[in-house]
Amino acid sequence: MPGMIREDTPSLSLSSSVSASTQSFSSLSNLPPHHSALSSVNGPTQHLWLQELRSEERGLYLIQLLLSCANAVACNNMEYSNVFLEQLTLLASLTGDPMQRVATYFMEGLAARITKSWPGVYRALNSTQLPSIVDMLSARQVFFSVCPYLKFAFLTVNQAILDAMEGEKVVHLIDLEASDPVQWLALLQALSVRPGGPPHLRITGVSERRAVLEQTGQRLSIEAEKLDIPFQFHPVHAQLENLDIELLRVKTGEAVAISSVMRLHPLLAKDSRFTAHEASGGAIDQVLRTLRCLSPKVMVVVEQESSHNGPTLLERFIEALHYYCAMFDSLDSTLPQQCPERVTLEKHLFGQEIKNIVACEGVERVERHEKLEKWRKRMESAGFQMLVLSQPTVLQAKRLLHCYACDGYRLLEKDGCLTLCWQDTPLYSASAWHA
Repeated sequence: MPGMIREDTPSLSLSSSVSASTQSFSSLSNLPPHHSALSSVNGPTQHLWLQELRSEERGLYLIQLLLSCANAVACNNMEYSNVFLEQLTLLASLTGDPMQRVATYFMEGLAARITKSWPGVYRALNSTQLPSIVDMLSARQVFFSVCPYLKFAFLTVNQAILDAMEGEKVVHLIDLEASDPVQWLALLQALSVRPGGPPHLRITGVSERRAVLEQTGQRLSIEAEKLDIPFQFHPVHAQLENLDIELLRVKTGEAVAISSVMRLHPLLAKDSRFTAHEASGGAIDQVLRTLRCLSPKVMVVVEQESSHNGPTLLERFIEALHYYCAMFDSLDSTLPQQCPERVTLEKHLFGQEIKNIVACEGVERVERHEKLEKWRKRMESAGFQMLVLSQPTVLQAKRLLHCYACDGYRLLEKDGCLTLCWQDTPLYSASAWHA
């Protein structure tokens, strides 16, 4: 039966506090600092008062500060923006509770948006702040190791492919972001014990990073040889929006599967230069129609389940604050506050996402997460039809969540799709499609 699958009744979550605060924000946001609870008080009295706030009071105060600051920045009011940012620096902390930590990255995003008005200043301040490839890979590894989110994505994709490819002798799998061989190592294991023997498997990996493609191909080839699976890895070094269908080398007789794990939403940035009417033929639609021409037996799409592509800063800011408060709250259940791995994950993965959503516009704003409802319309418009994710897929996702000691993770099963939530906040959705 569709519905929320849960273990216990959840307590009031951090994201619930954000929802409650945003409901009362409209009356507060139009008031100047000295007329609201967010007034700037100079001197040591202010610092002492802020330090004496209890955790829950501090969290609510931080939410109000962030929303008021975002409103001031959106209105280009530098005086009020500076007042709010000054108070935020006194309360935000990279090693504090979830609200303090998430506030740090939203505060930095707002400050970065202000300094973008002076490109030279912005570039100078951020010249050493960009994470390296090593930093990002380390953050992704921590994300995979300690949280169920990537595991949920990988197992959902793999099981949907196994279901669709049952009995097929020649399988061609196209990975639209060949950045992590871990997903396909698990698939190789599953195929090796398939009744009737494994198929001839060909994986085409699409990526802009040539070195990653080489490493992925080598690791998968070694594992396939160990498992005695006929295997080929075909690297395609290209940008997804410029993908030439001929480069994929799909052959007659191959059963095609496509995996897209958080890979489609950046394409929406390419359409930001067009009007709404012109964007109907933009990068995302062209890519989906190209993939539809391959007649895939299954295409699995996993994306963040949130609306971070709204037209105004304040709209995106509120949605993102709600989303990342839930994410940081979930991290607190698995990693201690002082854990360096948690700092790595939050700084180099989620912190960069937040900064992009808040500070950037146009083609620079690539973190354009949208909800499943919108992806459904795009997929159907491109000629895809939805596949219902199988009960084995649902059962595997449930078993995955049972491996985690905390009871905050929820699985929502609706209309043949799956959504992974923290408490009642949807975070990631998975859907399957066919041509």
